[in-house]
Amino acid sequence: MLSRVTASTRGSIKVNGRIASLLEVGTGFHPDLTGRENFFLNGAILGMTKSEIRRKFDEIVDFSGCELYIDTPVKRYSSGMYVRLAFAVAAHLEREILIVDEVMAVGDAEFQKKALGKMQDVSTKEGRTVLFVSHNLVAVHRLCTKSILLANGIKIYEEHTENVISQYLSEKLLLIGESFWDDKDQENNKIVVL
Repeated sequence: MLSRVTASTRGSIKVNGRIASLLEVGTGFHPDLTGRENFFLNGAILGMTKSEIRRKFDEIVDFSGCELYIDTPVKRYSSGMYVRLAFAVAAHLEREILIVDEVMAVGDAEFQKKALGKMQDVSTKEGRTVLFVSHNLVAVHRLCTKSILLANGIKIYEEHTENVISQYLSEKLLLIGESFWDDKDQENNKIVVL
């Protein structure tokens, strides 16, 4: 809804600034176009001018790590290469709000670290808002100062990130305990000692 991909069924959303979104691997990419062509297409879709795209091209391609494949059709890219290029474009846009929704799980560990560093820079050094949606608690803890816990689209808890992570873990442990462990079955379970 914030990215205007779908309309809300009720309520309203007020946004103060321009939004760049990275919601799904390959969104806005055409499989038959090269990385270079998709870079210009994706930049235009996200609201960059042609001169802005040209000015940032080398920096973005370098950040993505896809320079060897930039003239290869993206249908030959791995999902990790897709997300590298798409993230690089979205993160280098000069937008006030960057929305990153679960796409970082696709990249390798080195790129995830690089991407988290870029999101921290966007937030702290450039003063922009990063809305980061993830189940990666280490990444959430590293990047976010405030978090919201959702369940079935309903806000359950909103607080400092450490408190939200504790709440999330305690609720997950309760669910696991209810689903997989019953004290009356305890004598039938064997304990493994290493």
